[in-house]
Amino acid sequence: MSDNREIFVSVDVETAGPIPGEYSLLSIGACLVFAPEEAFACQLKPIGDRFDPKALEVTGLSLATLAQSGEEPRLAMEKFARWLRKLGGDDATIIFVGFNAPFDWSFINYYFHRFLGENPFGFTALDIKALYMGATGCSWADTRSSRIAQKLAPTLTGTHDALADARYQAEIFRLIQIKLVPQEK
Repeated sequence: MSDNREIFVSVDVETAGPIPGEYSLLSIGACLVFAPEEAFACQLKPIGDRFDPKALEVTGLSLATLAQSGEEPRLAMEKFARWLRKLGGDDATIIFVGFNAPFDWSFINYYFHRFLGENPFGFTALDIKALYMGATGCSWADTRSSRIAQKLAPTLTGTHDALADARYQAEIFRLIQIKLVPQEK
């Protein structure tokens, strides 16, 4: 067992398409799972012109607008890394928490490595969908956010705004912890 404190950070991203490298990371939203008012958000300049029209339709973001108003990716990732370091100090493990974490983590991992050479989260992520499946024994189809929301009744909803969605995910994670995960006695 580790002596390090574990700090759970809910992360959501909006992107121009399905895979990092070929498509751009457009926005990052992150918050502490157990203190969601402690948050980070930014929008990034695209690293290329390639996009999936459906992805942009869902987010409402524009590559042309972000090319003008977004932050340079290196600067955005430096700011995100600084925010993460402030959360934990030297005696903490920062844990990436996401809803469909493999997708969001892949973009964050790619951007951290491409622009900073390392990922403060390391090589792992905690997936809320998998946690819910394990806690309930449900089918994978029942891990869709709409079905989980029916069961757990969160007060927030998903909006495709990265920070709002990070806070929504944090609430879902907390509800799973409170309602479904057996507590030690």
